[in-house]
Amino acid sequence: MTIAQALEKLERSPFRRRFRLSAADRAYIRDKGLDTVERHGADFIRQRLAPAHIPNDGRQTPMQGHPIFVAQHATACCCRGCLEKWYGIPAGTELTEEVQAGILALLMAWIRRQLTRER
Repeated sequence: MTIAQALEKLERSPFRRRFRLSAADRAYIRDKGLDTVERHGADFIRQRLAPAHIPNDGRQTPMQGHPIFVAQHATACCCRGCLEKWYGIPAGTELTEEVQAGILALLMAWIRRQLTRER
């Protein structure tokens, strides 16, 4: 599935499409820059999503507090259960660097799309 296809599929989900970047998220991105947000995203994915076994899986991603967290929920990349349901990435296996990069690309595409939409 391409990023465009994934974003289109997510838009059809009433739950996923309700997520939006807040004014605080937009200010954070403006202040820190997209490169910094992307680095944070890579760290969050590596630490909170990539391990094969996550003790608090399903609760490891806050609903707010960082633009990446919002993007993770909007794109169903918030926990291993959602990754399995939406993308067929099995829980219980460590995410490869390639898969992590794909998730990050999807998150950043969603954020960029949000930034171009009306506030």
